[in-house]
Amino acid sequence: MNFDLSSMNSYVLIATAFAAAFLATLWVSLIIWTIRDVRRRSKDPMARILAVLIVALLFLPGMLIYAILRPARTLDEEFQQSLEEEALLQTIEDIPLCPGCSRKVQHDWMVCPNCQTKLKKKCHHCKALMELPWNICPYCGTTVPGMRKETTPLEDMLPPITPTLFDDLEGQEQSTEVS
Repeated sequence: MNFDLSSMNSYVLIATAFAAAFLATLWVSLIIWTIRDVRRRSKDPMARILAVLIVALLFLPGMLIYAILRPARTLDEEFQQSLEEEALLQTIEDIPLCPGCSRKVQHDWMVCPNCQTKLKKKCHHCKALMELPWNICPYCGTTVPGMRKETTPLEDMLPPITPTLFDDLEGQEQSTEVS
């Protein structure tokens, strides 16, 4: 078997060219992947530039360093987690508690069954449940009996002052002193 050294050189040259093309393609693809990945994981422009430079300059060791140091979650995953946490907190806050004993109560209970604290009151007109501090029913617009209306002045609600026996006596004393 006869080996031709010139043909062997050309095969080695072709294999080296393919290996170099493969490594160059791998290097460029890792840089592009790093750019895309760091965009999804960080808003900081310096962190983005540094990540791309590490991968571009150090190639495979740089990719290993970036894989170790990159943020664990993407910005979208962080946003989704914050939405889930807010929804969880909202459901926790929506559970009403009795002001007397701090136990869970239902929205439509008038009285706490544990401590008998009054939780709500009924509207006298439509019988809908209202919060205790409300002065007007939000369902029918009726004011709570005993509450002062905003448009009626206090003087109109008080009965007129009638003269008393003592007022008549004071008036007579003043008229006798003058004469």
